[in-house]
Amino acid sequence: MGWARPRLPLAVAASLDGAGLVLLAVAINALRQSNLANQQLLLLALVLIYLSLGWLFGSYTLLKQARLRRSRMLLRLATTAGAALVASALLGWLLRASPAITLLHRGSLIPLFSLLVPWSALVRLGLRKQWRLLNTQPAWQIVALEQEAGAVGQEWRRGPSALPMPLVLEFSPTLWSSDPPSSAIALSSGVVAEANVLQFCEKVVGQGHPVISLTALAEQYLQRIPPRWVGDQWLLFSSRIDGEQSNFEQQLKRFADVLLSLVLLLLASPVLVLAAGLIWLEDGAAVIYRQQRTGLLGQTFAVLKLRSMVPEAEGEDALWAKEGDDRVTRIGRWLRRTRLDELPQLINVLRGEMSLIGPRPERPELEVKLEAEIPNYRLRHWVRPGLSGWAQVNMPYTSSVEDSELKLSYDLFYLRNASLWLDLLIMAKTIKVVLKAAGR
Repeated sequence: MGWARPRLPLAVAASLDGAGLVLLAVAINALRQSNLANQQLLLLALVLIYLSLGWLFGSYTLLKQARLRRSRMLLRLATTAGAALVASALLGWLLRASPAITLLHRGSLIPLFSLLVPWSALVRLGLRKQWRLLNTQPAWQIVALEQEAGAVGQEWRRGPSALPMPLVLEFSPTLWSSDPPSSAIALSSGVVAEANVLQFCEKVVGQGHPVISLTALAEQYLQRIPPRWVGDQWLLFSSRIDGEQSNFEQQLKRFADVLLSLVLLLLASPVLVLAAGLIWLEDGAAVIYRQQRTGLLGQTFAVLKLRSMVPEAEGEDALWAKEGDDRVTRIGRWLRRTRLDELPQLINVLRGEMSLIGPRPERPELEVKLEAEIPNYRLRHWVRPGLSGWAQVNMPYTSSVEDSELKLSYDLFYLRNASLWLDLLIMAKTIKVVLKAAGR
């Protein structure tokens, strides 16, 4: 699971935060001569509250940043602790906790979450230092043709800022003929196509260094696969085609799609009714917007959305939405930020036209240009389109061909690594986007 490795420090930080909360709660209540014997479930609830709010306020994503600013770290941790204190006090009020429930007393909650701030800060500082030591080996060097070097560097810089740029070397059969390489090697697609590259690989591997393709390195570290690096190796994705003959995992995903869509439609029905009423009150036009999109294996279907733009916003031409788009209505701006305008697509999921998780469907009119300019673009049609996807939780809306190529690189990563666990991660990140109103 290539997506799990970079998140291991986040999981360790969450575990240490939870352990610290439990130990501090036991120590504080021992000093108060209180017994926690019958309060284990409440203690577990406090742990879940703190971890959930830490995830929501971004106290764990600090571990992935190239430079950790301590002021930002302390601000996020203090915000998390303050929100957890309020949430825990509210829990005690809702439960009408008796005086015997000492864990929810102010005398326990205030010192508990106050002490958690320095503890969580030490956890993050320690983990960053430890992971920096663990990840010094193996370093990577990229071997590319002269005409590829600039594009390789540009593509790598579009990845997460926490990742250092590997050294890019120009390919030559005599490279390292005298001195062996100092790190593991990744070969660009142009180098792989060279006639004498096999002997080159034998020499490097014989010197004790692994050799992989640049595409595999991007998949492992950038968690996306640039389509121009795939070259003619598109058959690597063929086993992931979501066709009629589905396997058990695909059948399970379809069952989860139907079940969760029904539950979400039921829970979201009051929000849908409210949003529909506000849309109609704003300009009196149609509430539901239907638009043709490209689905599985290139078949078109009508996607359903709550209308977020003025009527006849596009006319005869298909246009990308952009930042500060003046076609978006006042209600539509709020719907887009929370992504509530996508809720009617749960009906598309029930129809089997979409899945909850998968590449976002694009307009056929726009895809004519995208297929002509972006190699391997049609690979994204091999899996059922989704309400949310790996690209949507890693980058904003697309507004150009360049953005669409970057989006495709995330879609290709999903196509290669699709699993129920990755779907759960995307779903969790989508919930975070909705709660923080971080859409556009």
